[in-house]
Amino acid sequence: MSSWRKPAATGLSVSAEKSTTAHVVWASALGTAIEWYDFLIYGTAAALVFNKLFFPSFDPFAGTLVAFSTYAVGFVARPIGGAIIGHYGDRFGRKTMLVATMIAMGFGTFLIGCLPTYSQIGVWAPILLVCLRFVQGIGLGGEWSGAVVMVIEHAGNRRGFYGSLVQVGFPVGVAASTGIFGLMTKLPEADFLSWGWRVPFLISILLVGVGFIVRLKLAETPHFKEVVERKEVLAQPVLEVLRRDWRSFLLAIGITVSEVGLAYLLTVFTVVYATTKLGLPRQVILDAVVCAAIVEFATLPLAGWLSDLFGRKALYLAGGVFSVALAFPLFWFLDTREPALITLALVVTMTLTHALLFGPKAAFMPELFRTQVRYSGASLGANVAAALSGGFSPLIAAALLAWAGSYWAVSVYIVALSIITIVATLMAPETARESLKS
Repeated sequence: MSSWRKPAATGLSVSAEKSTTAHVVWASALGTAIEWYDFLIYGTAAALVFNKLFFPSFDPFAGTLVAFSTYAVGFVARPIGGAIIGHYGDRFGRKTMLVATMIAMGFGTFLIGCLPTYSQIGVWAPILLVCLRFVQGIGLGGEWSGAVVMVIEHAGNRRGFYGSLVQVGFPVGVAASTGIFGLMTKLPEADFLSWGWRVPFLISILLVGVGFIVRLKLAETPHFKEVVERKEVLAQPVLEVLRRDWRSFLLAIGITVSEVGLAYLLTVFTVVYATTKLGLPRQVILDAVVCAAIVEFATLPLAGWLSDLFGRKALYLAGGVFSVALAFPLFWFLDTREPALITLALVVTMTLTHALLFGPKAAFMPELFRTQVRYSGASLGANVAAALSGGFSPLIAAALLAWAGSYWAVSVYIVALSIITIVATLMAPETARESLKS
């Protein structure tokens, strides 16, 4: 057995160290859940309402495509946010940037809920919508990576498990954003289109206030403190990633493209497919997505724990293989139009594909980089992959569906993304039993 690196000495007792780790995990997971909620409600709104309120001059399907194009803007912004926030996170510390990202995301989301529609101010409505979506992307670009770096630099030899607890923020965000939209869709159609769709965006400001207070109490990580004490803080960490850590950067992109693409295909595109192609009531697919997200509350930490036992690569390879195997059966079950089978399909697919990839990711991604560039490297790797396959996946899938007239082209797209992840995983080093790079 390879030796584990002991956490840096901080003068704390063992019980105090455990308490600190628990607080860091709790604060990071709560904040990440709020950030994902903010980011994901846009996707649900794009699938259900933005085509009618902000792009009414298009036919319904074309309007959905345009709405998804604005959805993708947030993902274009994510690498920019990752580079900026990652730079300052490696220069001035993890905690400061985590507070800043929450403020940016919260106000961007709240203001979307205040926007006038196309019928009220014309073309300025979609322009403002795109601008605020860009602000959301900047915020999330530095959020996830900062949260997981904060946790694994406190977590000692259980990085996979503790990191995966932060990942639970994603299904919490999915369940909360989809669930509240599900409640709002029970309103009469006129009320939903008038004010009901705004409620999920407006209540974000309350959630952000809670997360802001919790994160203010976080302590800086011992690994970053060591770098400061050794006076090894880099002036240009992003450039250092591209110059010296480029191989880890490319591997980080490769191992992420399938997971991030699946996340938005399963939670956003399936809503469009079920409601427009299959003609199902919105509530059927929204309930199925919520159920799948709830199951991930358990499967994500399980995947993280298993990655500590068997290694990150084993979980990633399993997730990649299952992604290929389930690419076609997913749509076979959706096409039955049976609510129980649709729910089963999403639960099984989310568990065996996304959970196996996303659970260990919180540890695997930052472990590829040394402390001086860990925030920047993890931010760039995750967010470039998100820009390539996450934000554009619903748009690409909708375009493929329109082109082929059937789901098979979307399934082939899932297979292609999965093969990229499998190849990148095979080329990556196993990091589970190695100490964090210093």
